[in-house]
Amino acid sequence: MLTFAHTWIFWLAPLPLLVWWLAPPRRQRSPAIRVPFVSRLQAAGGGTSSRGSQRGPGPFVVRALVWLLVLSALARPQWLERPIERVIPTRDLLLLVDLSGSMDHQDFTNAAGQPVNRLDAVKEVLGDFLIKRKGDRVGLVVFGTAPFLQVPFTTDLNLCRQLLDQTAVAMAGPQTALGDAIGLGIRLLQDSDVPEKTMIALTDGNDTTSAVPPVEAARVARDRDITIHTIAIGDPTTVGEEQLDQDALRDVAETTNGDFFLAMNRDELSGIYKRLDEIDTREVKTVSHRPRRDLYFWPLAAALLASLVTHSWKLLIGRVTAALPDKPVRLRVNTKTFELETLE
Repeated sequence: MLTFAHTWIFWLAPLPLLVWWLAPPRRQRSPAIRVPFVSRLQAAGGGTSSRGSQRGPGPFVVRALVWLLVLSALARPQWLERPIERVIPTRDLLLLVDLSGSMDHQDFTNAAGQPVNRLDAVKEVLGDFLIKRKGDRVGLVVFGTAPFLQVPFTTDLNLCRQLLDQTAVAMAGPQTALGDAIGLGIRLLQDSDVPEKTMIALTDGNDTTSAVPPVEAARVARDRDITIHTIAIGDPTTVGEEQLDQDALRDVAETTNGDFFLAMNRDELSGIYKRLDEIDTREVKTVSHRPRRDLYFWPLAAALLASLVTHSWKLLIGRVTAALPDKPVRLRVNTKTFELETLE
């Protein structure tokens, strides 16, 4: 779209006419010889006066065109490109995913109803959840015996989903260190300046190896305005090292004003993430910018070209006229009259 940055410049368009009408004409004294038969000399030579040669609409139209083109260049014409929009994140969302050995149990199903292990079911459901998080910066921490940062905070949700799909059971160790994973999440979020900070922790066992218990880590998160939602998956009747510690997960969520969920199959897990999507409503802020491309050089070049063509044409006409042979005029002087005679 074409626009002008300084449209008020066009109010100067009638300025030359006002100067021509209101300013006094320029007067110049020059020596002259008065001859009473100037008109007869002009008629005999077949020429016109220099004043008459400047009359006509041609010079006026060219000068007006050049003036308008110069004004157009001063008005700074610009071409507006298509708007570029950028989404400003309003929340940092950190996902904590358990990769302990118990995630290899095949007691879940995929979307086609085929039996899969717990981690594959989590990848499928959590991947769909990630794609809907437009407006969030998402990070991924995986944990087993120790926590590891799998994806730093990013708005590239497709990349986050791809790196989630590359995780495998026990790649972070066979045990469960949920407390240490929460501690790592706190360190990752401590320098964040977004209004909201949220963690979603998913595990199928109890914390057996963390240096800091999950509840103690949750208290630190609460003091730093971090909300933690916890999801327990698997069989709640399991005993031993793979026992599902629902009480600890519930305490973590309640300490940080989060929610606790229990998913025993894929449908329940999918419903939990839909519920989290409703709870964690987000305000998407966008910044729009339309690039501007200056075009002032086009009217300026057109004005220069019109002026050059006009002056070149006048110079060419002058040289052609000077090259044509003139008819000499002989003046006969009598006692009472002057007579002009053209010599052939």
